[in-house]
Amino acid sequence: MKKYLLLLLVLSINAGADVISSGANGFQIKIERTAAVDVQTAYGQFLNVGDWWNADHTWFGDASGLYIEPYVGGCFCEKSADKQALHMTVSYIDPGNEIRMVGGLGPLQMMGVHGGMSWRFVAVGDKETKIIQHYQVTGFAKDGLASLAPIVDQVQTLQHESLVSLLND
Repeated sequence: MKKYLLLLLVLSINAGADVISSGANGFQIKIERTAAVDVQTAYGQFLNVGDWWNADHTWFGDASGLYIEPYVGGCFCEKSADKQALHMTVSYIDPGNEIRMVGGLGPLQMMGVHGGMSWRFVAVGDKETKIIQHYQVTGFAKDGLASLAPIVDQVQTLQHESLVSLLND
């Protein structure tokens, strides 16, 4: 039974995620999910990133230290006592509809690569929202970036699924 549940979890995490393209100098992923809430609720919960981001994918092991400042130049950051990390910088905002950020998440930060991420919130009726995430990473890595695409896709799909799961509860 446990193996069956694990298989279902893996399949649900991978459903709807897509590595759009990948090569030696970069990759692009796109993840789409629908949540059973209105756009403003989905967007508001997205901004409360510490409520839904997986703590295993933080620098300091505690997602409650994560925050997003929803304005251009704002920080997608993490704090833990005196330690701080800048994950991405907000580069575009259309409140309730879309937020874009630039930077490299996790180990990409120290690789000297650059990423651009967009989260869009699209109404699908009064009580449903399609959440669309794009993440494009470019730059140079000795062994290329193509092999990182499925790993980043898996981690970002986990985050996306966590947000949608919280919204659907």
